Amino acid sequence: MPPEPATQAKAIPGRLFVPDDTPEPACLKRITHLGVGAHHDDLEFMAFHGIVECHGKTDQWFGGVTCTDGKGSSRNGAFAGMSPEDLAKTRSDEQIEAARIGAYGAMIQLDHPSSLATNPTDTTLRDDLFQILRATRPRTVYTHNPADKHATHIGVFAALLQALRRLTPAERPEQFIGCEVWRDLDWVCDSEKIRMDVSGHEALAEKLNAVFASQIAGGKRYDLAVMGSRAANATFHEPREGDASTQILVGIDLSPLLRDDSVDPVEFTRGYIRRFENEVTATLSRYFTT
Repeated sequence: MPPEPATQAKAIPGRLFVPDDTPEPACLKRITHLGVGAHHDDLEFMAFHGIVECHGKTDQWFGGVTCTDGKGSSRNGAFAGMSPEDLAKTRSDEQIEAARIGAYGAMIQLDHPSSLATNPTDTTLRDDLFQILRATRPRTVYTHNPADKHATHIGVFAALLQALRRLTPAERPEQFIGCEVWRDLDWVCDSEKIRMDVSGHEALAEKLNAVFASQIAGGKRYDLAVMGSRAANATFHEPREGDASTQILVGIDLSPLLRDDSVDPVEFTRGYIRRFENEVTATLSRYFTT
């Protein structure tokens, strides 16, 4: 019998799915926009702008990373009796289907438990993300904003920032965007928001959102909420002019955290809160001076 071919070392951790079957590492090197989310469906909800930017193009490709395994997801309705293992398999399959619909350049599932992602002393997730970043070298990275109220989202943000700071300055992305999921960004001054227009792509958004039936069927209508939030962002931005857009995602610019490693993420986030406080106070104080 002929000898077994040598096994090529994987360039990245986790499970890789490539809708168009482009082999590794070519499928990774083409990634220009990378979304890093904690859970299955986070990418489609928060990083839809990146999906739209790349959809149908050959010179830009969206790559997705889902960090946790889905075993702790809520189980309601028809999914109420599922074991954690079966639910994790279902959620993984949903994520793969979303990648197929969205024509992602690559979809990586790391399958870590949420307890690992929320453990500040465990460097496993950071190290995994570092390998992925080295293999993809994206120009734009989307992730959870640092004021999100979901603990696992913050754990992913922290691990990703640590991984990004391990890169050399030349390897780092041009844009690093913190997005809305479990806390919106209404409290950020309008002048500091990144407004990402995804108008005209409602059909694609609805198809992607509907994939995640294991969560939606139990009564959490994420599909409706996400579309409503984007519509609200478009309408409630400007009180005097007509709507120029119908669907807007909002993010904040996290790039200063990559340009200067001495910037403290806690103080950086607190700065947004203080500037918003100052803006509200200055406007209100015009009417209540003493």
